[in-house]
Amino acid sequence: MTTERTVRVLIVDDQTLMREGLKTLLDLDARIDVVGEATDGVEGLEKVTELRPEVALVDVRMPRMDGVEMVRRLSEQHPSVVAILLTTFEDDEYIFGGLRAGAGGYLLKDTPSEELAAAIVKARGGETVLGGTVASRVVRELRRSPEPSDKGTPPNDLSEREVEVLKLVGAGASNREIAATLYITEGTTKNHISKILRKLGLRDRTQAALYAAERGWTE
Repeated sequence: MTTERTVRVLIVDDQTLMREGLKTLLDLDARIDVVGEATDGVEGLEKVTELRPEVALVDVRMPRMDGVEMVRRLSEQHPSVVAILLTTFEDDEYIFGGLRAGAGGYLLKDTPSEELAAAIVKARGGETVLGGTVASRVVRELRRSPEPSDKGTPPNDLSEREVEVLKLVGAGASNREIAATLYITEGTTKNHISKILRKLGLRDRTQAALYAAERGWTE
């Protein structure tokens, strides 16, 4: 029987107690390996280069460089690292700023430790993770957003299958769910998503989901 490898996690938060508490809780989960800590975005980027984590848990408000700016630079410099913003703030500016900067998730600090660990594993697998209240705010904002001029008209350079995959990404489906729905493998699903990102000039799955949802391309 094969055992899923652990997820390498970096914790970035300016509060010592919060960092220590998160590390203590996550160390209890066999799926998680906390490889390091950082006190702000500047140190966070340095630690990413040094420690090569797969997921970074990033606070929003920090000195020197805040979480949204760190996510933006992380997306540019280390696109393989998934950033999850973990904060006490539910401001739309932070939520949408973080997601558009390339965050793979936005969770609140009162998230139960079991849910946080599960979200980290999902994020490493390419899924977008949003806390319950955050998810509802994202959906509400998308519904209020002005309709883009290209609503309902996918770009010509996307294949029919890629459009199907993009619609399911926009609906929040995981790779496994997309594969099951379209009767393809998870590997093929990942390949389709990579091609979609390249063709649309998007950085990650989160931006693809927002792109699709804003245009009404959801199943």
